[in-house]
Amino acid sequence: MSQLHIHLYTAATMNGYKPVIFLEEAGVPYDLTFIDFAKKEQKAPDYLKLNPNGRIPTIVDRGNADFPVFESGAILWYLAEKYGRFLPDEPNAKSETLQWLMFQMGGIGPMMGQAMYFQRIAAPNGQEEPFSIKRYVDETRRLLEVLNTRLEGRAWLAGDDYTIADMATYPWARAYVWAKVSVEGLDHLKAWFDRIDARPAVQRALTIPKAQPAFWGQADETEFVKENAARFASDVKDA
Repeated sequence: MSQLHIHLYTAATMNGYKPVIFLEEAGVPYDLTFIDFAKKEQKAPDYLKLNPNGRIPTIVDRGNADFPVFESGAILWYLAEKYGRFLPDEPNAKSETLQWLMFQMGGIGPMMGQAMYFQRIAAPNGQEEPFSIKRYVDETRRLLEVLNTRLEGRAWLAGDDYTIADMATYPWARAYVWAKVSVEGLDHLKAWFDRIDARPAVQRALTIPKAQPAFWGQADETEFVKENAARFASDVKDA
């Protein structure tokens, strides 16, 4: 049997779900390797040859001479162009899509990630920093308000159709509960959540490689908070 073209290395994180969403939505067959953070597999020498940053996700395109692609936004862009899906051809619409993809990569992801880190990892490990928490929670709320304004009177972030901009932004913005950020009053954003929540491929993707319902406020988070904080305790101690 011939190998599938796309081999995905990922884990059950907001960034890690992004390429899974694309591949499931596009119906592209792929192989998957789960990266275990507890075993520091993202720092293994063979993996660093594919992704020098030692993070997830990464893909290897066997159909393109084993070409590796790292950074989740770059992966979505690469896959969209390779398969001709979820990225408009018209130049302005394409630029608009990439602008909102970069908005997620440069804003939503980093700010929400820090809000999560200081509340879900640092604080449970004895590093309570109210100033940092307030800074990142407030900035995340501001960015979600930008999304809400953008979504007024429109179904999707860019153009008239669902694109990689939506795929990239959804796993992060939808995890507002995990970031402890309110979406009160952001009705356009919540309607967008509902539209994407209703997509079977997205819900399937959020179980691959592992479901994390606590991220989306769909499970009792008590035990998961302890497990998650313990898994990254060394990051806090080494800081």
